[in-house]
Amino acid sequence: MTELIILVIVIATALAFDFTNGFHDTANAMATSIATGALTPKVAVTLSAILNLIGAFLSVEVAKTVGKGIVNLDQFDLSSETDAHKLLLVVFAGLIGGIVWNLLTWLLGIPSSSSHALFGGLIGAAFVSLGIGGVAWTNILGKIIIPALAAPFVAGVVSACGTWLIYRITDSVEEHNKNDHFRIGQIATASLVSLAHGTGDAQKTMGVIFLALVAYGEIDADTHMPLWIIAACASAIALGTYTGGWRVIRTLGKGLVEIDSPQGMAAEASSAAIILTSSHAGMALSTTHVATGSILGTGLGRRGAEVRWGVAGRMATAWVITLPCAAIVGALTWLVAHLVGLATTDFIGVVTAFAILMTLAGYIYYQSRKNKVSAHNVNAEWDEHSNSVIPAEERKVAR
Repeated sequence: MTELIILVIVIATALAFDFTNGFHDTANAMATSIATGALTPKVAVTLSAILNLIGAFLSVEVAKTVGKGIVNLDQFDLSSETDAHKLLLVVFAGLIGGIVWNLLTWLLGIPSSSSHALFGGLIGAAFVSLGIGGVAWTNILGKIIIPALAAPFVAGVVSACGTWLIYRITDSVEEHNKNDHFRIGQIATASLVSLAHGTGDAQKTMGVIFLALVAYGEIDADTHMPLWIIAACASAIALGTYTGGWRVIRTLGKGLVEIDSPQGMAAEASSAAIILTSSHAGMALSTTHVATGSILGTGLGRRGAEVRWGVAGRMATAWVITLPCAAIVGALTWLVAHLVGLATTDFIGVVTAFAILMTLAGYIYYQSRKNKVSAHNVNAEWDEHSNSVIPAEERKVAR
């Protein structure tokens, strides 16, 4: 019975991660459409939520990569109750690593990768639990690290070429008419990115819950993905998307590049094509890396466009440290739950770690309310002197 309660806590934590993934990554699909006025903020997040929900049902290839390609399942004898509990604890600690990093970067308005936060948490927990053999390094290199390095550059090149071509073809069209028509196109391309995001990112949580059920002994590693997992993850990411990650939306829409509708359409079309292709191939690609690369590409592809390299540099730094930082949190969580469990019981160890997560989440949320970014001020002019995600008027109120 205790092990079943632990499983329920792990699944609840996985769905909580999926929720944070939703509001953290809404910007990838909708930031440019909101910035250009193609969609109002509330309509944008509602449309994105619906399409994320639908997209989650379209494929499970990425879920297989996460469920079988990060933690080395060969290191576990799942017929052993001890090993089964150990795997369950690895999954739980990895999820906490991902959630903490998602919440921290959201507070700072930094578009970092939810996918890599999750992978880092799992890697750290597996490493401290089993040593170097607990991590499937070959899969991580081929399906996570290499795509992560290539994605922003590929997206940037495709988007820059698309932007240049759009402005070249429409050079004789009046600016006002051009923007009006491309705003309509943006609705279609932003919708496609949302669909692609659901197809890719919801699956990562499906893979984690799949791992938890394998550890519990409910299914084996070759079982097809149960429908209830797909439905639960689809619902969680859609709900998170609907809440709107306004801080990250503001950074991508207003802080990185001053963007017009043709650029927005080029960025979204490039992102959708790359994300859908990678999902079909089972590569756990970061939609954040792709979307950011695409938006940067539009700045390079349009003559005279302004790119704020200071903001881009902050984001690149966050990308580099995401995996190791989430891994450290995952490892520490595993140690806390394991050591408290040794001193008391496994159940108390898991509950202690979960309580720490809830405390951290509450504190971060409290801090976010001091300088609020919402649908009402997400499109406020960017302050280049501070490069802060918080609009100037909100910072004055906070003082």
